[in-house]
Amino acid sequence: MSEIGLRTKMLVRDVMSSPVVTIDENETANRAAANMDMKDLGAVIVQNKAGKSIGIITERDIVKRVVAKNLKPDTVKAKEIMTTPLVTIEPEASITDAARRMTRLDIRRLGVIYKGNLAGIISSKDVLGVMPELLEIYQERSRIEGENAEEETEEAPLSGYCDRCNAYSESLKERNGQNICDECRIELEQEK
Repeated sequence: MSEIGLRTKMLVRDVMSSPVVTIDENETANRAAANMDMKDLGAVIVQNKAGKSIGIITERDIVKRVVAKNLKPDTVKAKEIMTTPLVTIEPEASITDAARRMTRLDIRRLGVIYKGNLAGIISSKDVLGVMPELLEIYQERSRIEGENAEEETEEAPLSGYCDRCNAYSESLKERNGQNICDECRIELEQEK
């Protein structure tokens, strides 16, 4: 397919979310939660004063590091509860690479870095969202490759005994799960 200009694999850039919602490292946990709620997100990226992405705050971070410890959300700084460092991936990486990295590190989101800057974010939900399309592509590819393989195997006759008439033949071919000789194949075609 690549010879006609079609890519056979999906890339991170194809499914990442952009632009990314960020907060300053000195913002409070309740501001992070309010941003997530207002924008219907599961995470925000934490940046320092220089604008460098230094971590991520997820809903889980707020639950485990603020709520479970009975801390006041308006007194806890983002830099105190963020998960750091921010694990990243390049936009040209494949979806498979992103899924493997998330699985290996037991995380659900990766920052997407392009030329040293945060360009987007990809989540396990984004990957799962494109899985049906990827499965269809792989199934179609397997079907095409299977047809080609069948054509190749049909050209090479087998030698042995016909499953229908038990006569020896050097030109057996598989039909409906049986190896049959030329005469039996002709009879089957005439019966149809």
